[in-house]
Amino acid sequence: MSNTERSVKFCRESRVIQTHRVFPTDLNSHGTLFGGKLMSLIDDTASISITRHARRNAVTASTDRLDFLHPIGENHSVCVETFVSGAGRKSMEIFAKIIGENLVTGERYLAGTCFMTFVAVPSVEKPETDFTVPLVQPETEEEIMVASGYEERRRRGLQELAFHEEFSKAVSLDVPWY
Repeated sequence: MSNTERSVKFCRESRVIQTHRVFPTDLNSHGTLFGGKLMSLIDDTASISITRHARRNAVTASTDRLDFLHPIGENHSVCVETFVSGAGRKSMEIFAKIIGENLVTGERYLAGTCFMTFVAVPSVEKPETDFTVPLVQPETEEEIMVASGYEERRRRGLQELAFHEEFSKAVSLDVPWY
C-alpha cells in the first residue's frame, strides 16, 4: 500500500493528557520525582496515544530521547501530554511533553520532553500481519514543528538500531558472581 492510499489521522486524534500528584513515595534521594517513575508515566500515556492512532496493540521499541529539563518537586503535579508525531509502516513515533506545576503557587514549567518509538503488532483482536498504520497530519504550530523532524529522527534511529544490533553481539551474557 503506497502512502497515497494510506489513511491519515490528525495528531489531536491521538492526544492523551494525564496529570498526577507527586507523593513522597515517588521521590528520589534528591527530593524530586524519580526518573524511573516519570518514564513509567510517559510509557503508559504514550501507549494510549498509540492505540488511539493505530486502533491495535503496539509494543515499546525504544525511548529515543528523554530530556529532563526541570526537576519536579514533592506535592507538585506532573502532566504528561503525548501524541503520535510520525508513522512508518508499522512503527510510530510519540512525542511527550512533561509539564510540572507547583500546586500552591500555580507556577507551571516545562519539566521534560521525550520521543519514543512503538511498533504495532498482531493481537487477538486484530491477528492479521499485513497492515500499515495511518500516517500523521499535524495541525497546530507545535505539532508541525515536532512532526517536521520525524524523518531525520527516524533515519538516525534506524542507524542507531543497526549499531546496537551489532554491538549486542559482543556483549557477554556471563555474569561474574562475587
